[in-house]
Amino acid sequence: MKKCLFTLALLMLVSYNATAQKVEFKEFDLDNGLHVIMHQDNTAPLVVTSVMYDVGGKDGDRERTGFAHFFEHLLFEGSENIERGEFMKIIPANGGRFNANTSQDRTYYYEIFPSNKLELGLWLESERMLHPVIDQVGVDTQNEVVKEEKRQSYENRPYGGLLKAIGENLFKVHPYKDENIGKMEHLDAATLEEFNAYFEKYYVPNNAVLIVAGDIDYDKTEKMVRDYFSAVKKGPEVVRNFPKETPITETIKATAYDKNIQVPAIVAAYRLPGQATRDAHVLDMIATYLSGGKSSVLYKKLIDEQKQALTVQAVNLGQVDYNVFALFALPLGDVSLETLLAEMDEEIVKLQNELISERDYQKLQNQFENQFVNSNSSVEGIASSLATYYLLYGDVDIINNQLETYRSITREEIQAAAKKYLSPNQRVEIEYLPTKDEQ
Repeated sequence: MKKCLFTLALLMLVSYNATAQKVEFKEFDLDNGLHVIMHQDNTAPLVVTSVMYDVGGKDGDRERTGFAHFFEHLLFEGSENIERGEFMKIIPANGGRFNANTSQDRTYYYEIFPSNKLELGLWLESERMLHPVIDQVGVDTQNEVVKEEKRQSYENRPYGGLLKAIGENLFKVHPYKDENIGKMEHLDAATLEEFNAYFEKYYVPNNAVLIVAGDIDYDKTEKMVRDYFSAVKKGPEVVRNFPKETPITETIKATAYDKNIQVPAIVAAYRLPGQATRDAHVLDMIATYLSGGKSSVLYKKLIDEQKQALTVQAVNLGQVDYNVFALFALPLGDVSLETLLAEMDEEIVKLQNELISERDYQKLQNQFENQFVNSNSSVEGIASSLATYYLLYGDVDIINNQLETYRSITREEIQAAAKKYLSPNQRVEIEYLPTKDEQ
């Protein structure tokens, strides 16, 4: 009884916070094209300085894949004013922490400091943008780092090749077909001149957004930003003209192998509209309905009730040009991959032919409200959201109206999206199998 009361109270709190919470921010542009977003939150003496660059795995020569991820590492090497290896020492020595990550669409660097170290955070990011040292020593060092990361996270990790298998089978001409981390032979063959040219093209102020969030004063922060970043030279406009994929009209069957697994997997992947579209938001709800937690339909059916799967998941992977919607399951015991796929398809067909129940619809609304609150519950999360919505969605205000978008999605739209996008003739089916022992 106490647990039920706690759950009810939590849902009420989530609903209240999701309704009441609004993220305030201010924006301005420097003459060099750098867009700056500031968010003030004086509840704790912390500040986030972050830069998101509009460059990811999809960008650059397809014979030189992985450059964006490589630069995620390389730009910590140092600058004209920061000795090699000191970048990552300065931050913890001043009570801060940091990280960076790269997707197919963007690269994100951030630091979290005590608020009295705001100027240090801005100086570090300006050094990264203004005059990093890109030399052969740094390239050789980070080449080995990236190779080790690929071995640990992909080549020697169970199911580490799943995204690679999906990408290369779902995309034929768009650069999403290539691994975000890239091919090691491409990095090995790259010259120092090619690395410098890549930096000069993509890591420019007019191809980035700077976020300063936390315990700040708006006027003082703006002055510091102008002092540290105005000297950065504007770069050429980045023009993208990626080839379009032909719609899938017949089921594509593929097989991939993984030396690190014993249990096979089945994947059904669909190529869908990009993350900024309304349909992408509807498909977010479908993915959550299918596998969002232990009370979701696929979990209850395949794991709890029928005991046919070790795990099951539906994912709508958001990307700028095309989303990837994927169904994934591991069989339990002697259950076949075909059986698992058929059981998952049965729930898709129900979505296509019937409206979900009002109770399930309200549950979805609660889940997305909870997600909204969690994403904006920290200054770190707000900074990331502000950068993402500006750079990848083209609208910073989404941070405050995205929840309303999900609330406005109807049960009829959920049914219509399932019909429009999730038929077997629109997908790639991948049997992901253990590598056979060599004879």
